[in-house]
Amino acid sequence: VQLQASGGGLVQAGGSLRLSCAASGRTISLYPMAWFRQAPGKERDFVAAINSDIRYYTDAVKGRFTISRDNAKNTVDLQMNSLKPEDTAVYYCAARVATFLRGTSRLGNEYDYWGQGTLVTVSS
Repeated sequence: VQLQASGGGLVQAGGSLRLSCAASGRTISLYPMAWFRQAPGKERDFVAAINSDIRYYTDAVKGRFTISRDNAKNTVDLQMNSLKPEDTAVYYCAARVATFLRGTSRLGNEYDYWGQGTLVTVSS
């Protein structure tokens, strides 16, 4: 599976961005998918995950971010609203393939495939 993340950019606080993760090489409709982010000087953190129609979010983004998938397009998106400066980070999409029957996880090392990352910068 190859994952390509896109949609990052510079936005003012309170604005919105929509990230997209396009998969190729294999359909991802059966696999748990997730978004993680890594801020400068910090560790990579879980943001959101989706498995079938079940969604999970880290507390910091609940009510502001929405993860969704389009099986026809083989994509997973992250709609980010009410952005804050602390949302500034490189965002990565990930797929859990080898152990997909275990469902989603907040742990990055349980995902097998990663996109290259897309930078989101939120100015105050």
